[in-house]
Amino acid sequence: MHLKKKLGCLHAHHSNIEYIERAFQNMEKVELIHFVDPGLIHQVSKGTEGLAFKVKEQLKWMESCNIDVILITCTNYIALLEGEFLELSIPIIKIDEPFFEAICEEERPQTILFTNPKTVEGTMDRLYQYALLHEKSNNAEVKVIDNTFELIIQGKKDAYNNAIIQALHDVAGELRHLSVAQLSMVEAARQFEKESSLTIIHPLKSLVKYVMRFIE
Repeated sequence: MHLKKKLGCLHAHHSNIEYIERAFQNMEKVELIHFVDPGLIHQVSKGTEGLAFKVKEQLKWMESCNIDVILITCTNYIALLEGEFLELSIPIIKIDEPFFEAICEEERPQTILFTNPKTVEGTMDRLYQYALLHEKSNNAEVKVIDNTFELIIQGKKDAYNNAIIQALHDVAGELRHLSVAQLSMVEAARQFEKESSLTIIHPLKSLVKYVMRFIE
């Protein structure tokens, strides 16, 4: 009998747990262990000074919990770690890496939608770096769905998803490929795909396959 590999997931909000649980529900080789620190979202709004140290401290704590691989699901966490030296004995997977891979494979003009304006700069900087490093073209433009992110923070999930679905319908006629950049937007993206038969790139689409490369 093979021992399960422990995948430690670092989230900035508890609402992300169910997306990851659902994505890995058929993966018998993986045991998910969730770590959540919602305080970081509130601190980022005041400025980022000193927050990288806090995230590195959290990752060291996770490492000490006998985790085999760490998955960071929050783009704010990922952006804070840019340029930081991390001395960990286990691999770290950033949820936006397989997402960037999928975006850079798409040759058509595309629009990436966000609900949280504070994640745009960090995510797009990393996308440009990824494209440059892998010698890929990047023709994506950004659209922020205004006054929406606070709905998920307040637990108003249905209203949040409806706002995203409406925004996707609004831009669907522009004949551009569509992506949603945040994990919290995945459920709405999937619902829109069913309604419209259009394909939406989202952070979970190729994540499981990507993680299993490290696990195996």
